[in-house]
Amino acid sequence: MHPFRTARRNRATSRPFPAPLDQILARNFPLDARLPESDRIELRRRMQIFLAEKRFEGAGGLEMTDEIGVTVAAQACLLLLHRGEDDYPALSTILVYPAAYRVPIREHSADGMVTEGHQVRLGEAWNAETVVLSWDDVRRGAAGDDDGHNVVFHEFAHQLDMEDRDANGAPALAHHSMYAAWARVLGHEYEQLQDAVDRHQRTLMDAYGTQSPAEFFAVATETFFEKPIKLRDEHSELYAQLREFYRQDPAAWWGDPSQAWRSSSQASQRSDQNRGDQAEDEAPTDGDDRHT
Repeated sequence: MHPFRTARRNRATSRPFPAPLDQILARNFPLDARLPESDRIELRRRMQIFLAEKRFEGAGGLEMTDEIGVTVAAQACLLLLHRGEDDYPALSTILVYPAAYRVPIREHSADGMVTEGHQVRLGEAWNAETVVLSWDDVRRGAAGDDDGHNVVFHEFAHQLDMEDRDANGAPALAHHSMYAAWARVLGHEYEQLQDAVDRHQRTLMDAYGTQSPAEFFAVATETFFEKPIKLRDEHSELYAQLREFYRQDPAAWWGDPSQAWRSSSQASQRSDQNRGDQAEDEAPTDGDDRHT
């Protein structure tokens, strides 16, 4: 790592995590209270680096606030726990709209006709350098309603997928020997989801994952963190692959509900002292355009 970057990170993490930001975490991201204490500490360190290195910009009249930055950073950095020191190295800008936004699109038919229109999106990864998000949907995903939809998990899974330059549903794995099992399991699950959607069957994972292998990986990531027990029980091989990739076991976070409530209550006290239809898209990482 470049000495300048190391020095900047050391400065960012040398101070205690600010109490006002901890209060935002307690209000907006209840999943934090379920994490092991060591993960909660690492999450805050990752967030300090993320907030120091990435540029947030408001769009559509949205004024950036600490609440927006912290809520995005908490979810984005959860995907990074135990994964070494690279924090989305190519990413520079997070562009945030107040709500779902419209983008112009052009569709080409088989007979060569071009149709122009608009599409409503919740978020998108333009490339490895830029992520676009809807603040309403960021906040809804962070609230932890366990519906399997989380736009930050989705778009930042695309960021991980693009770290090897190709958005193809096969992110850079720790060892070359892991790719065969990854391709076998995720390829099979992708085909199974496509078949279930074609048969109009109910599925645990969102049907948007049938758009491409890249979208399947992003949707599987959402399900892994949002519905871990169901994914583990119904798609055990897929869960095992994601557990090995993310080096986390989210199903283990959901233990005795009374203990979870007690942990959440304690986290709040600490903070007081010191928050549809499917639309087709040709580009695999152009965006999460599920309508709400």
